[in-house]
Amino acid sequence: MSTTKKLKIGLIGGGPGSFIGAIHLNGALMDGMFELAAGAFSSNPEKSKIRGEELMLPSDRVYASYDEMFEKELQLPESERIDVVCIVTPNNVHFDPTVKALKHGFHVALDKPLTLNYAEAKELYHVVKNSDKMFLLTHTYSGYPMIKQAKQMIANGEIGKVRKVYVEYPQGWLWKLLETENNKQAAWRTDPKRNGLAGCMGDIGTHAFHMAEYITGEKVSHLCADLYIKVEGRPIDDDGVVLMRFENGASGVLMASQTDTGAENNLKVRVYGEKGGLEWEQELNNTLLVRWPDKPDQIYRAGTGYLGSLAQENTRTPAGHPEGYVEAFANLYRNFARCIYAQRNGETPKQEWEDYPGVEDGIRGMAFIDHVLKSNESDQKWTPFIVEK
Repeated sequence: MSTTKKLKIGLIGGGPGSFIGAIHLNGALMDGMFELAAGAFSSNPEKSKIRGEELMLPSDRVYASYDEMFEKELQLPESERIDVVCIVTPNNVHFDPTVKALKHGFHVALDKPLTLNYAEAKELYHVVKNSDKMFLLTHTYSGYPMIKQAKQMIANGEIGKVRKVYVEYPQGWLWKLLETENNKQAAWRTDPKRNGLAGCMGDIGTHAFHMAEYITGEKVSHLCADLYIKVEGRPIDDDGVVLMRFENGASGVLMASQTDTGAENNLKVRVYGEKGGLEWEQELNNTLLVRWPDKPDQIYRAGTGYLGSLAQENTRTPAGHPEGYVEAFANLYRNFARCIYAQRNGETPKQEWEDYPGVEDGIRGMAFIDHVLKSNESDQKWTPFIVEK
């Protein structure tokens, strides 16, 4: 694969004090395939300027808005302008810059979820499909090596037909009304105008839903949701449970909460098939537990030679050297970059490189939010899961 130059990133969002912006940059820059070249870091031009100075960018590549960035970058020679637009803004600022970036000829990496609402998602889906540019949606947890190992083992039939799926995402950081205490993250994530109409289920429930479908390769056909507001005064859900039926006949349970007081960020996945089961949790992410009915449990470890090609392709260190959250982001960005280079060179990318989330994952995530909200408000027990495009 020929890589003639680094891919230049133009970052939208990620201003002073941003959590996710710094994580995206660390992940994208880890393998030397990307470099930060420009940015519109905040809707406040002064804050954008401050962040540009912190990142030591030339002042003429720090912009007051993403519209200005698109306009001025296109005036530069092709060898100097940005190649990829990375969007790390609140959900209400996903749709417009993504559409404009693609239509201006830039590849796009977008933080999840796809959009603010399902209507925007359906429109954006067609924009992406009609573009010749690449699109990455950063469902981070699919980048972990042992999640990829589990996915490949299930696809190879090692645990047999999937029967049961449990995904749980317990967080406790919103155990009280932090949004009234000048907490920037809490303020926008609990605001329906910026986050969307689903709170916890939109923020982390979509991660759990994506994990359930990604790791099993099965699609949800019906769901039944029960959402709660555990902290009085909060306008959108901060806790919930979703029962799921899959197209292959499997059943599932999804639990997500941001009010599980004391819980940190331990996304857990358990999948049981006709022959055996798999268990993984983020706080022990280098380990995959494999269970059998007629022999001892097995512990698979990242960085070992017995893993499959998906895990091997996304492992960076020898066994015993912990890899984590930033490396999972980096795996998504590296695979994305490899596919961009392959497209430029007229080459066919390796199948393992193409294993990153895109617009299909995105629209299913937005459909999940839409159906969960409808199910929660309905007296009907089960809601058919239909993805409109």
